[in-house]
Amino acid sequence: MSSPTVDYANVPLPEVRVMTTRLLSAETTEKVLCIIDKIENIRQINMCGENLPRMINSGPAKGNANNHTERRVINVNGHEVELHCLVGSFYIELAVDDKDQLEATVEKIKAAFDETVADGYTIDIGRYSKYRPSLHDYRSA
Repeated sequence: MSSPTVDYANVPLPEVRVMTTRLLSAETTEKVLCIIDKIENIRQINMCGENLPRMINSGPAKGNANNHTERRVINVNGHEVELHCLVGSFYIELAVDDKDQLEATVEKIKAAFDETVADGYTIDIGRYSKYRPSLHDYRSA
């Protein structure tokens, strides 16, 4: 989990999108990340899901601490990561050179999810995240 290098600026690297059938618990998310983190050719992993804010934003308990059991710090191969959402999708950017390397890496990712996610998932290969600045980025700067 290192910072992105300049070598990939403005280059559309392939991404693997994994959408789980159900939102994952913190324990399952930790297991998945520990396995995926060891796979070669992964440049970055982004996770999306249901937000678990630190403070309750609305209702009669507004302003109180959110004591949700799934909002906690998980350990991913020695790195502590604060989990602030119930994860439902992973966007895994790959740094691969050819189609064979891409297919081998995707098979390893599938094996990791088969091992840890019991309720099922869908996996797609494409480009789902922005990789270069758009007009909106220039206007808002």
